[in-house]
Amino acid sequence: MDHPTHGCVLLLDGTPDRRRGTLPNPTAHAIAGAGPRTLLAADEVDVVQLPAMAGPQSVLAYLRDAATVPGPLLVWVTGQLMVPSRRGGQLHLALRESTPATVRHNGLPWEWLLGAMAAHSGPTLLLADLEADAAAWPYVAAAAQDGRLAGGLALCGVVAPRPDRPPVEAGPYTRAFLTALSVGHPTAGPVLDPALLHHLALGQATLPDGLLALQYGTTGPVLANPAHAPAAPAAAAPTPAPRREDAIPPGAAPAPQEDPLPRILAAANAGRHNEAAAMAAAWEQQVLRRYGPQSPEAGLWVEVRADLARLAGDHPRAAELWMSAAAARLARGGPTDTEAVAALKRAHYCWQHSGERARPLAGALLALWEQVPDSVQAAADVRARLAAGAPHPVVR
Repeated sequence: MDHPTHGCVLLLDGTPDRRRGTLPNPTAHAIAGAGPRTLLAADEVDVVQLPAMAGPQSVLAYLRDAATVPGPLLVWVTGQLMVPSRRGGQLHLALRESTPATVRHNGLPWEWLLGAMAAHSGPTLLLADLEADAAAWPYVAAAAQDGRLAGGLALCGVVAPRPDRPPVEAGPYTRAFLTALSVGHPTAGPVLDPALLHHLALGQATLPDGLLALQYGTTGPVLANPAHAPAAPAAAAPTPAPRREDAIPPGAAPAPQEDPLPRILAAANAGRHNEAAAMAAAWEQQVLRRYGPQSPEAGLWVEVRADLARLAGDHPRAAELWMSAAAARLARGGPTDTEAVAALKRAHYCWQHSGERARPLAGALLALWEQVPDSVQAAADVRARLAAGAPHPVVR
């Protein structure tokens, strides 16, 4: 597919001035620092960044100008949604001087944003990482439920309850989405499906309680795929499933050239854990589509992700994934399956290093051990640590 010749990325920061301009929005800065021109499936890309804008008419003018580009249009919105404290009900994107008392006059009505984007004739995508205060939340939830928040546009993103303090780092959804976008997908072609990246981001990010996940509509070729390479004259090799002997432990034997595991392991061992997790998730999605979620091929990718979580120091997540892998192997091979027992031992090790988060996992771990012959000692260890109040080994 040929890329359109000219597209636009517009980065709109709707953050109210909580300390008179001294607190930049870290989420907006992360997006701006990610090389927005590389995100778009276009040969020429205009990038328009609107930080701390003061007036809705100015923002609307930029939106309308961006909508005149012939190629793909990506609008990435961060910041806060508000409703006016008087005559409320209409959602606004807060701008620099907005408060609930003034947002009706100095905020951007959400409908204006949607209307300006709807006028664009090419592929269009709205990405959102927003927060809303308690007064606005019922209106946000209602608009999300009936689709008014998207207004017929392709929209992916999240809205979270406004935190008590301004965040000091970029939102977890945006970080995960940018990581997935920077890695791409090996078989997706020249453009990426935003819905795939959205689901990868939701799966990889540690998200706050009460968050609303948003996904509406479908879009054309907007997001470029950095993992795409022109097809070779020869037929492509079938997608390899990771081999257990290649997965994660240091010193694994070299894998074939097309095997993705060496690149994933290199990223993890270099400390780029989000990148490694995103690559593994992308390959896992491909295997799931081809073989199904109950297949041994899919199960091997669960084990890969378990080891990646361990390498990243997230022992509770690693324990959960190893327990899932062990349960799948027990269902297929029975209680004497040596690989199932090996997976269960890895789960037990990670559980022992899970600190305060170990107790909620103990019941599932114990239930698995009780299926395995000659596991009295392991089951007793779980019970003993539970009786003692939860395991507290030092994580090294």
